[in-house]
Amino acid sequence: MVMNNAYQQYQQNSIMTASPEELTLMLYNGAIKFIKQGKIFIEQNNMEKANNSIIRAQDIISELNITLNMDYEISKNLRSLYTFILDRLMQANIKKDISILDEVLPLIEELRDTWQEAMKIAKKNKKAAK
Repeated sequence: MVMNNAYQQYQQNSIMTASPEELTLMLYNGAIKFIKQGKIFIEQNNMEKANNSIIRAQDIISELNITLNMDYEISKNLRSLYTFILDRLMQANIKKDISILDEVLPLIEELRDTWQEAMKIAKKNKKAAK
């Protein structure tokens, strides 16, 4: 119980002290985690937990979507991709279809990996500018 509380406090502190870039990375990682959990719960025939996990992934993708800064062209492309992923997640949840989760998981992983790489480049450029 004490360890669980300590871990929850650590997670809370991580979120509260994270930069916007790190928060975005956490959201991608969270979506990936919940989709993987959804797949496991579908395989275990635990539809309630599968539903909850997939809804959490949907919530994360919705959050990424609504926080886009539409002043940039890339945001329009991301909005289309997020809308597609959300639609597929809803279908996966309705049908409890692992193949649909398998379809969207690599898309989110690629977005996460690209974001992570962009963070590294930005950090390197920031150091070089000093």
